[in-house]
Amino acid sequence: MRCMNQHQGEAPSQMAPGPIVALIRHGQTEWSASGRHTGRTDIPLTAAGEAQAEAIADVIDASAFDTVLVSPMQRAQRTAVLAGLENFHVVQDLQEWDYGDFEGLTSPEIRERVPGWTIWGGPWSAGETAEDVGARADRVIERVLGGQPGSKVGLVGHGHFSRALAARWVGAPVAAGAWLALDTAAVCELGWEHGNRTLRRWNVVAGMRMAG
Repeated sequence: MRCMNQHQGEAPSQMAPGPIVALIRHGQTEWSASGRHTGRTDIPLTAAGEAQAEAIADVIDASAFDTVLVSPMQRAQRTAVLAGLENFHVVQDLQEWDYGDFEGLTSPEIRERVPGWTIWGGPWSAGETAEDVGARADRVIERVLGGQPGSKVGLVGHGHFSRALAARWVGAPVAAGAWLALDTAAVCELGWEHGNRTLRRWNVVAGMRMAG
């Protein structure tokens, strides 16, 4: 990865006891732009979302990845292609949180029905629970950890699920994802320090400059 491959003078691929993961959220859709919960509704990127996806190539080096895993949703697959990650495997477990009865609604609309509601604390009406999502995230992580130490893995998916996966990467409960805001077309790096799994970079978007 271009601007995300050095940290305090060390090359993560040489220091890591396991794979380095680039966690990539898809570009903007009509629903993400308006704050509507988009789980299993398969809608395309907007024109702005396509431009965002293309700009991901300024944040990563697509040629550096050993493996790329992508959600089955078209918004994720299109993002991968536009970012230069065309040789990918579709993984069902990378789908977004299934919002059930709250699909297509904004948070304020849901809170009119359920005061104080959040996706992290529920309730989850006819959708996935935090435990369900955590189990999927753990399966993805187990698959990633089967790779060679220092290898580069790309995961292209969705906002809430990526936040849940990052929480589980560091051994935290899914609800810790509430603290990990994630923009469309953002890139994160899940890596290692002293043998521990860490969040090395978070919510990097094209044009952002980061030290290190």
